[in-house]
Amino acid sequence: MGPKPSLPPAPREEEACPLPPQLTLSPAPQGSPQPRVPRLRCLLAPNPSPLTFRGTNTYIIGSGRVAVVDPGPDDDGHIAAILAALDPGEIVEQILITHPHRDHSALASRLSAQTGAPVLAFGRADEGRNPRMAALAAQRPTGGGDGLDTSFAPDRNLADGERISGPDWEVTSLHTPGHLGTHLCFCLGEVLLSGDHVMGWSTSIVAPPDGDMGDYMNSLARLDRPDWQQFLPGHGDPIPHPQRRVQELITHRRAREAQILDALAQAPQTAAQIAHSLYPDLAPNLKPAATRNVLAHLIDLHGKSHVHTDHPLTANNLFHLA
Repeated sequence: MGPKPSLPPAPREEEACPLPPQLTLSPAPQGSPQPRVPRLRCLLAPNPSPLTFRGTNTYIIGSGRVAVVDPGPDDDGHIAAILAALDPGEIVEQILITHPHRDHSALASRLSAQTGAPVLAFGRADEGRNPRMAALAAQRPTGGGDGLDTSFAPDRNLADGERISGPDWEVTSLHTPGHLGTHLCFCLGEVLLSGDHVMGWSTSIVAPPDGDMGDYMNSLARLDRPDWQQFLPGHGDPIPHPQRRVQELITHRRAREAQILDALAQAPQTAAQIAHSLYPDLAPNLKPAATRNVLAHLIDLHGKSHVHTDHPLTANNLFHLA
């Protein structure tokens, strides 16, 4: 299967129908050599769009005292669905957030208030930026921040490699910046809740200053290993061949980088001009995101001294080959 386009068009009507309301992964049989996966339920939030596919996947981990991962957008029906999915007597003990974009985190505070469960994440929306992105954010030149949940405030910050557990489950947080500086994946043995870092239906948006392409590529490399059994993303279907998908995404980004360098070999151009040539048939409402993706590559290439510009690193300034 070849690399997917960075920004696919909106799903066709027949592809946009909801996933089954609950997806349950059964634990491995006792004595099995396979790693034990706790009970895992998946609920689909009602927020389909060209950038969220069918909607946000909310996961419930464990039994009895459970964790909810990415409660999703602030939606009355979805919080009711999460609570209705609990078995009689079950309580929500932890609320885990992969990253503070509103389609993943906006419901967290309401769910916390209703259940008493603390909200755990890497940090606030503006945390986790590397020094280069922090400097860009201070200049505010790039127009990033789409969907950023600026009011999000976790009750506790999670460190890379930190373990969170319940009676029959344990997850390990993996800091995977790139799509957002605060992005976490959650590891359950050889199953990974991959958030927006790795999806099967699309590549991730990387929009400076909130996201950084160099960080994104480093985070992909961290997940490029053969022992993963399955990735469960924040949008779309489970990914049955994780390493293959990670390698596809790495190959895709390297190819996009080569296309950008080829475009600059023809003439100095802006990120917007390059995006127009690389995505000629893209819907108008997706063009700003495509431009920021190209800008993310240009900023990464600038940091590697492959391109330069005489002006601040924005989408509207000319970039040249170094």
